[in-house]
Amino acid sequence: MLAKVIGCSVSGVDGLLVQVEVDLAQGLPSFSTVGLAEGAVREAKDRVRAAIKNAGYEFPQRRITVNLAPASVKKEGTGYDLPMALGILAASGLLDGGLLDRTAIAGELSLDGSIRQVAGVLPMALAARQEGLDRFLVPAANAAEAAIVQGLAVYPIERLDQAVEFLAGRTGLAPLTIDPTELFARHDDYPVDFSDVKGQESAKRAMEIAAAGGHNLLLSGVPGTGKTMMARRLPTILPDLTLEEAIETTKVFSTAGLLPEKTPLLAIRPFRSPHHTVSDAGLIGGGQIPRPGEVSLAHNGVLFLDELPEFKKHVLEVLRQPLEDGTVTIARAATSLNFPARFMLVAAMNPCPCGFLGDRVRPCTCNPLQIQRYRSRLSGPLLDRIDMHVEVPPVQVGELSGQPAGESSAAIRERVNRARSRQRQRFAGTARLYCNAQMSAKEVKRYCRLDGACADLLNQSITRLGLSARAYHRILKIALTIADLAGAESPTVAHVAEAIQYRRLQFDL
Repeated sequence: MLAKVIGCSVSGVDGLLVQVEVDLAQGLPSFSTVGLAEGAVREAKDRVRAAIKNAGYEFPQRRITVNLAPASVKKEGTGYDLPMALGILAASGLLDGGLLDRTAIAGELSLDGSIRQVAGVLPMALAARQEGLDRFLVPAANAAEAAIVQGLAVYPIERLDQAVEFLAGRTGLAPLTIDPTELFARHDDYPVDFSDVKGQESAKRAMEIAAAGGHNLLLSGVPGTGKTMMARRLPTILPDLTLEEAIETTKVFSTAGLLPEKTPLLAIRPFRSPHHTVSDAGLIGGGQIPRPGEVSLAHNGVLFLDELPEFKKHVLEVLRQPLEDGTVTIARAATSLNFPARFMLVAAMNPCPCGFLGDRVRPCTCNPLQIQRYRSRLSGPLLDRIDMHVEVPPVQVGELSGQPAGESSAAIRERVNRARSRQRQRFAGTARLYCNAQMSAKEVKRYCRLDGACADLLNQSITRLGLSARAYHRILKIALTIADLAGAESPTVAHVAEAIQYRRLQFDL
């Protein structure tokens, strides 16, 4: 007999529906899986056999063939266990095959018949809804995540026999319903706040501008100036996540299996801070079975690289494409996958290997050759792609003990939200643009118009500092963001002058 079940998988960060076809034929008992199945899928036969027996059902002593279609796509993961088991039971006559129509199924089986959670359930649910399916059977641990998708009945399943009894209509099971807006209400639930930062007004001003326009940022200063402290608080002043952005971000974490427990929807912007020993595959993504890297896990959030020159040079260079395109393309011989990577890059570094170059208290112990080698680890093309370069001066003891608490993140975020609102109005009708930093050279020319005095100041600075064409356009983007924060229609001379100063550190290095 033949039975068909709709299973689910993930390709990149998108859901993929897979037709699980089970055929029982006469012959010596065997169990074979075809359809480009990887190791974990081929091992499913042992889990499925034990789970069916321990759930109280008879495992058919027939020649079993399981086909996973489309056969041209590699199948990996343990989410096919439950569809295979239900397909075998349906082919054996224990289930009516019609009961499985318009039902997507995913889950890993334990040997005792219980069902374990799997990664990537949210993109699977989105794919099931897009294909017009009516219901989705998922492990109980993943049910809240899948229930985020409206218009699809999600049924939490804890055991194989529970799934069989439900599909046969012998027991009832209520679908799980979740209101995404309630989860989304926790969009400002950050454990840190900018009010903890005392002093450093110029650096905080630069971070506000970066947040308002989505600009990349490089912080340079001696140790202990608060670079890491401020970077960790940057997500708290970024614009509020939209529901669409929250679902995009949650899809990436769900695919990577990193979604926090009891958090079906990520309502706050992610902050990723990989160690400087990270590999290029760990940063960008990839592997034998391609997985999202840190740049994709920072999608719609912040990627913080502390001690930037300590990262391997070839690892830093692979950041060029995602910084420009907002996506990462992982190309393999058999397939090519795209991962989203629209993030803000924030980096921190010391001015020299010992860290104290320019410090008024502690002398630098580095010689000129050591300093030159240290700074040469950062290539010009990479620095050119970082919009704002900010020097963070040391904080005096009196500023730490005598000053009141700084401005709160909520107050700064309110100004940032107003600036982003102006940008959304400006870019209305262009779905690709969300903030000033994403503008191309053509769009900069269209939206950022300078009067004569501003143009003269910028041209003189470009000539004197030897800036590239890319830096020229980045200065215009920063000036437009400063104008948005000030509520001005176009940049003024003061806005252009402030924007120019955020490109000078590159040439001091």
